[in-house]
Amino acid sequence: MDILDEPERDPDAEREVDFDPEEAPVLPDQTRDDTEHGWGEHGHSNDDRLIEDRPPHWG
Repeated sequence: MDILDEPERDPDAEREVDFDPEEAPVLPDQTRDDTEHGWGEHGHSNDDRLIEDRPPHWG
């Protein structure tokens, strides 16, 4: 029997891969450089003041 007579097999297609959803992601959704702290900004929120100062016609 010659090696060329054997049917082609793809061992990668036959292996079983277990995907564990609890594993840490390969890449994070957001890097440290993509935050306010990474840009050197302070984390002060202006939202409370803006909600209090909203015009009366906004309800």
